[in-house]
Amino acid sequence: MSAIHRSDSARCVAEVFFAFLKLGLTSFGGPIAHLGYFRQEFVERRKWLDEAAYADVVALCQFLPGPASSQVGIAIGLSRAGFAGALAAWTAFTLPSALALVLFAYGISASGVPLDSGWLHGLKVAAVAVVALAILGMARTLTPDRQRVALAIVATLIAFAVPSSLGQIAAIIFGGVAGALLLRGGGSPAGEAHLPLTVNRTAGTVCLALFAGLLVGLPLLAAASHSQDLALFDKFFRTGALVFGGGHVVLPLLQSEVVSPGWVSNDAFLAGYGAAQAVPGPLFTFAAYLGAVIGGAGTAVLCLAAIFLPSFLLVIGVLPFWQELRRLPIAQSMLRGVNASVVGLLLAAFYDPVWTSGILSKSDFALAAADFALLYLWKAPPWLVVVLSAVAGQALATLA
Repeated sequence: MSAIHRSDSARCVAEVFFAFLKLGLTSFGGPIAHLGYFRQEFVERRKWLDEAAYADVVALCQFLPGPASSQVGIAIGLSRAGFAGALAAWTAFTLPSALALVLFAYGISASGVPLDSGWLHGLKVAAVAVVALAILGMARTLTPDRQRVALAIVATLIAFAVPSSLGQIAAIIFGGVAGALLLRGGGSPAGEAHLPLTVNRTAGTVCLALFAGLLVGLPLLAAASHSQDLALFDKFFRTGALVFGGGHVVLPLLQSEVVSPGWVSNDAFLAGYGAAQAVPGPLFTFAAYLGAVIGGAGTAVLCLAAIFLPSFLLVIGVLPFWQELRRLPIAQSMLRGVNASVVGLLLAAFYDPVWTSGILSKSDFALAAADFALLYLWKAPPWLVVVLSAVAGQALATLA
């Protein structure tokens, strides 16, 4: 029986790995687009979790520091196949872009293709369609009445008024307070435990304690040891632990951490910054590029592990308590408001940067409409839409 159980567990882990590997190879467009890809793959296609569970996880990860899309992936892998599933989900989603950026650092992948080429713009247009479909689907479930539509609109205005991680946090707090005051009672997607987890409170407590210990202890150890490797691990761990807003925020912040000490030249940093925008998967894999520039492949692995370790510790540490907390009536009311605010945040991000960077002309709008029709009406797989949009983008650039 134990051998059969191990075989089933191995199959689940492999299933998680290959599902996320496909996304790691095709998920262009940044963190907001990633949430759209995840929803279509795991809610609509594979049905590993329902809309309410997905919304809960997105709301939680939007509130945590670090890369929200990677944290959502870790949570999905954790619920599907335990700790091994969480590691498989992260590895598969992260590996393609990390390898591409390490190769770029070594100069192996340099092909002379400009980073502003037509195919890359076609990928940005595809992201517009993917995000629009995700917002449409989530809005149907999470903003079913006038009150929650109003909360989503206010959250959008807050995000526009304070265009930083502070605005994101303020919008989520607003949604929670408004939900507690205005959305008491009634049916809700927050009513049941939709996300099965094998993590208990003991494991969660250990992870949170380890997170706090590393956050406090690493700077002391780095100062005492005078080790460059330990200093790098500390810098990248603190970046992953304390930065809100995802990859678009962390990239410029890393500049002061590695350029000022002289570890990476400004020219090399900017070249990698551009390359990071052109690869699929999480933008936090830029850490692998910086590590490769500083000290080769080994340092790339060190920096990559350091910047993502806080996400593992926070997700595994918080989820067991989150699952218990969300069963309380007041928590359910707050969660209804938070989920409505998440729709508003996605709507704000849909306009800037997704729409503003992708739709620059009438032909871009037409291509985005065609991408959306393929996804919504013909139920085309996202990877196919991404490929077709890149080809169409290059064709339009050639004809222009």
